[in-house]
Amino acid sequence: MIVTKSDVSACIIDDDPIYVYGFKKLIKLRGLHSQITSFSNGSQAITWLKNPFNIPNLPDVIFLDVNMPGMDGWEFLQEFAEIKSQLGKKISIYMLSSSINLNDVYRAKNNVDVVDYIFKPISGHQLTELLGMMQETEETKIQKYKS
Repeated sequence: MIVTKSDVSACIIDDDPIYVYGFKKLIKLRGLHSQITSFSNGSQAITWLKNPFNIPNLPDVIFLDVNMPGMDGWEFLQEFAEIKSQLGKKISIYMLSSSINLNDVYRAKNNVDVVDYIFKPISGHQLTELLGMMQETEETKIQKYKS
């Protein structure tokens, strides 16, 4: 797969390997041509994000599961808030969960680092819309730079 500047790089942090597989497959089937990184818990993702060698490969968007063993989504957000200024890139975060607990929804929507709360499973339409908007934004930046 050829990754162009308009392709969106995504990261999924989820402990369910079947969901992660399906998520990656959905991106491929929808023809979104996104570079995907995945981690099974928040701790692995934070360690990866902190590594200066990974700066060129930082994702544009993170899809974050709420409930995971080890470091869950909420703990990840606390750690992310502490390191985000060092990353040199704005990363959009979408919380993913099968939880319909209104406290989770409220908590996510009131977190400055969370763009939205999405109920699992994410639909192909939702994913296409989100990544498509991000690709358009990236293409707009490139066009402005070239002008």
